[in-house]
Amino acid sequence: MSKNIQSHLSLFAVNLIYGVNFLIAKGLMPALIGPSGFIVIRVIGATLMFGLLWLFLSREKITNKKDLGLIALCAVFGVAVNQLFFFNGLCLTSPINASIIMVSTPVLVLGISSVLIKERITGRKLVGLLLGTLGAVALILTRGGTSTGSSSLAGDIMVFLNALSYAIYLVIVKPLMLKYKPLTVITYVFLFGLPMVIPFGWTEFRAVNWNVFNTGQWLAIAFVVIFVTFLAYLLNTFALKYVTASVSSVYIYMQPFVATVLMYIIAVGFGGPSVDLTLVKVLCGVSIFSGVFLVTRK
Repeated sequence: MSKNIQSHLSLFAVNLIYGVNFLIAKGLMPALIGPSGFIVIRVIGATLMFGLLWLFLSREKITNKKDLGLIALCAVFGVAVNQLFFFNGLCLTSPINASIIMVSTPVLVLGISSVLIKERITGRKLVGLLLGTLGAVALILTRGGTSTGSSSLAGDIMVFLNALSYAIYLVIVKPLMLKYKPLTVITYVFLFGLPMVIPFGWTEFRAVNWNVFNTGQWLAIAFVVIFVTFLAYLLNTFALKYVTASVSSVYIYMQPFVATVLMYIIAVGFGGPSVDLTLVKVLCGVSIFSGVFLVTRK
């Protein structure tokens, strides 16, 4: 299997994980864990796992001062700002609002890429972005209305800042992918990011009452740390070595589609809340995957 195909499979898996995360993370905050405290748990857990994996499989070091400076910037935008704003925003707004705003990420990535690294914006990519955007927004809007109110507005702004931060991260981390192993880059990024998030979330982390957690809630935390943070970042970093930032970001359009399909499977197979899988939603899925195809096609 070629590295290009492996990269696309990795991106598919990443956004499958993120689609599930919209249903899981919201259920833990803020009653059990404050959003900033949750980020401390995520980053500590993922940093330990990346560090152990790096010790056994890589041990490649980054000593170039310029590259270390870029690593620090990646930690700011890819770990600290990105994660803190997303979880705090998700805590204040609805998953639907957050899903709609995250759809802006591929557009932001394409714009930032054209400015910073002179990536060419082709007509095919623009058509793909349009199809993906229309499909994702239409799919989300068919799942219900958006929340209103000042608290939701604050959350929406935080989620948008997260999307902007993540878009910058996807663009600026790409040069590092061409020089170092993906595991080396992501390990350094999290090592630099850990001391950035601890001051913002340590109080909430210490306030967590671990004795009240049931088995399902412990599994939810494990899923967020192991899959949403460790595995998703690792797979995304691997894919960025072989594809452009705009190709990586366009897979975000899959997240609302994945979340809708999973809700339908839960409803049908496990007796969960009913989900109406209509022709409109199927057509939205076709639009999303058509957009992904146009942007990723060489």
